Amino acid sequence: MADVLPLVEARLRTALGEPDARAAVTFLGTDRIEVLRFSGGAAGEQIVRYATLGMSARPMADPTAALADPIEGPRAELVLSVRAGVADTDKVLRPLAVLAASPQVEGLVVAPGASLDVGDPLWPGAPFTSVLVAEPGGLVEDLDLDEPLDPVRFLPLLPMTPNEAAWKRVHGAQALRERWLTGGTDLRDPLRKSVSLD
Repeated sequence: MADVLPLVEARLRTALGEPDARAAVTFLGTDRIEVLRFSGGAAGEQIVRYATLGMSARPMADPTAALADPIEGPRAELVLSVRAGVADTDKVLRPLAVLAASPQVEGLVVAPGASLDVGDPLWPGAPFTSVLVAEPGGLVEDLDLDEPLDPVRFLPLLPMTPNEAAWKRVHGAQALRERWLTGGTDLRDPLRKSVSLD
C-alpha cells in the first residue's frame, strides 16, 4: 500500500509548502521512514516544522491482535513545530523517525493523548526526551483514502520535559495541557523550561 505516501506528501505540501530538506532512515525489519523539513511560516513567524512520511504506509495494528490487518486500521504521520534558529533542532530527524517506526517495531497504536519517549534529548541540549501526541486536524487536515482504508491523521507532537511526562502519567494529558495553557507556555520554544507543576 505504498501508493498512500504520494497522497500524504501532497497533503503535507498543500498545508506546509515545499519542504527544504528531507532525510530517510531505515531500521532493520521496517519500511523506510522519511522526515521532511518545512521552514516556511506566516509573516514574521520563524517556525520550522518536521513531518514524517512513511508511517502511514501501513495501518497501525492493535498489539493484542493475533494477526495485523494489512488494510484496515488507523494511519498517521507525525508533525513537530518548533521555533527556528534557537537550537540545533535538525538533529530531531532520527528521533522522529524512531517514533514513526514504533508502530512497526513495537506494535504501538499512536493516538492523541499518548506519550512517546525516545530516551535521549530530542536534539542537542534539548530539555525534552518525550512528546505528547496532540489532537489532529489543526495544522494539516486528515487525508481521506478510498474505502475501506482509514484516513491518514497528522498528529502534532508537543515536547515534554521529564517532569512534565511524569506528571502527565499521574494526572493525564488533558490536565497537562491545561497547565501549559494556564502558564502561557510557548510549546514551540525548543529550550523552554518545565511548566510549574506544584
